[in-house]
Amino acid sequence: MLNTVPYTRDLVLVGGGHAHALVLRAWGMDRLAGARVTVINPGSTAPYTGMLPGHVAGHYGRDDLEIDLVRLCRHAGARLILDKAVGIDRDRREVLLEGREPVAYDVASIDVGITAEMDLPGFAAHGIGAKPLDKYAARWRGFLARAVAGEVAPDVAVIGGGVAGCELAMAMAYALREAGVAPHVTVIEAGPQISGMGAAARRKILAAMAELGIELRLEARVMEVTADCVVLADQPAVPAALCVGAAGAFPHDWIAQTDLPQRDGFIEVGPDLRVSGDAALFAVGDCAVMPHAPRPKAGVFAVRAAPVLHHNLRAALSGGRRKTWQPQKYYLKLISLGSKSAMAENFGVSVKAPLLWRWKDRIDRKFMDRLGDLPAMARPAVTGEMATGVRDMLAAKPLCGGCGAKVGRGVLSGAVKGIAAAQGDVVTGAGDDAAVLRQPGGGFQVISADHLRALVEDPAQMARIAAVHALGDIWAMGAQPQVALAQIVLPQMSASLQERSLAEVTRAAEAVMQAAGAQLVGGHTTMGAELTIGFTVTGTRAQMPLTVSGAQEGDVLILTRPIGSGVILAADMAGQADGRDMAAALAVMGQPQHREALVLAEVANAMTDVTGFGLAGHVQAICAASGMDAVLWRDAVPVYAGARGLSDAGVSSSLMPSNRADAPVLGGDDPLLFDPQTAGGLLAAVPEGQVEAVLAQLAAQGCEGHKIGQLSRGSGNLTLR
Repeated sequence: MLNTVPYTRDLVLVGGGHAHALVLRAWGMDRLAGARVTVINPGSTAPYTGMLPGHVAGHYGRDDLEIDLVRLCRHAGARLILDKAVGIDRDRREVLLEGREPVAYDVASIDVGITAEMDLPGFAAHGIGAKPLDKYAARWRGFLARAVAGEVAPDVAVIGGGVAGCELAMAMAYALREAGVAPHVTVIEAGPQISGMGAAARRKILAAMAELGIELRLEARVMEVTADCVVLADQPAVPAALCVGAAGAFPHDWIAQTDLPQRDGFIEVGPDLRVSGDAALFAVGDCAVMPHAPRPKAGVFAVRAAPVLHHNLRAALSGGRRKTWQPQKYYLKLISLGSKSAMAENFGVSVKAPLLWRWKDRIDRKFMDRLGDLPAMARPAVTGEMATGVRDMLAAKPLCGGCGAKVGRGVLSGAVKGIAAAQGDVVTGAGDDAAVLRQPGGGFQVISADHLRALVEDPAQMARIAAVHALGDIWAMGAQPQVALAQIVLPQMSASLQERSLAEVTRAAEAVMQAAGAQLVGGHTTMGAELTIGFTVTGTRAQMPLTVSGAQEGDVLILTRPIGSGVILAADMAGQADGRDMAAALAVMGQPQHREALVLAEVANAMTDVTGFGLAGHVQAICAASGMDAVLWRDAVPVYAGARGLSDAGVSSSLMPSNRADAPVLGGDDPLLFDPQTAGGLLAAVPEGQVEAVLAQLAAQGCEGHKIGQLSRGSGNLTLR
């Protein structure tokens, strides 16, 4: 986004663990000038360890325990890459990823937690580790729903009788019982007693487990996990429709395969949290081990280490002095007991009481509030004498990214009226999705240009979305994409960061163009105030390309993508969007539509792509050019998850008022009809008799198609029903 200080150094945070989440919050409050921050995490959210048992028991909803990394990264000015790290190349200073090219760093930190996946026969197929927490929580929610519906037996086996295993066993037993299902939960422990606590605490835990009817198998050696039981040596098998592994903390396999200094697969770090022998790399949380101060795997240490990590990352980027951290030897354990009751243990003393649950609840909610209640970034105040109208524009909402930054349809129409009419080899010029030219050897070529002001910080993701967006004009004409020229504006940055950024943009753009059957042949680059990416694209078609003017009476309108991306992007700018909704919308926006275009181009009488002028504006473009009226069926129009709620709450794009004024709708009002779309869906007018066959073809290609309205002879009116 807008950058007033040149970027010179790349900081990469691998993983969305508790320490990194707190670093991001602190970074947003005081950003280090010149440092570009990247976060790499498989998902858009990260679960908070402390609230997981309460979530499993039903005391917290999913939103209560998930840290929204999208919002945190927006607050910190960081880009978020939704991918899994699979390695580190320390010589090249690159993080290797599962689904895209490596990401370079000058300084990096690793906070990826641990796994509880167990190396047991059948566990990979039938079991689930208690960590990573998000995978376990999702599996538990599905199992609980099926158990309540009577689809599976409420038989649960927990392998591991430590604090984590017992706590989760009690949470699951309580949730099943509260749901009206008689639970059968068994804890399987290899030792002679449950572990990780003193004698007094053990007695209290055993009593709480007995109250919930939990069975305990001691000195039990697991031989195999099957679809319906856990097979033990010398003991009867344990029924298990759900098997949870909680027997210890295991490092991620990919870390063991690196050249990082390790102890039993955990990354070795010093008192300043640096990886031993590496001045550019840090590690924190459960994935790291401190030989000078070994401690159990507990979230409290990651939380306490966060301020020191934040300081030392800044020092490593700026040449400052680092601090050291000495984790406390003793720490308070607050253990949930299934119901809203908890036990506390510290210094060998344990206490059990409902009051402790309320105390734990306050601690946990306070932590999550720190990561959820992020201060809004104030716009710089402009003072002094101003020209007339400046204050009004400054008081308006900030300019959106993507297509929300476009000039309105009415303003643009007035500007293109003065352009000369098509002549010579130019069949059609301004006014449609692309210009149409006759080719000397026969057939037609289409040409268009489009660019986007950055809507996310990630150059590769922006390049992908911008390429899909530009190709939309070619697909809308029913043409086969041919070549593309890139126009790239980078924020001011050092030469090394320019090289990294341009490499990411080029690779991402090439991937989209190649998937569409086109070739990236060059372009132009410059530096400016913010990231902007665009493409000039051409395509070919043997017969006359589709335009907006060929629609026929009775045609049904088919739309291939949801609307509402502009609302979500506007909410994201204001820190109001749910990270999961934002991530889901971006994923759709980055998917090419060549398969949809091939299906629709064979039958459509008219076609366009829905972009900055909103669905209403693009429907009216077809109506005006074809001499038609249109009826849109409100409930049939697909909407991105989260967009309706945001729109109802008054969130809108900065281009919304212009779109509404330029495309009036009769019979009702829906703000989302005027929402500017970035890389939006194809909108095709299809003969009524061929609609079902077209929808079937789209589905067979794994594509979406939605009947959203119908055309009739008229004078360009649009009605909502």
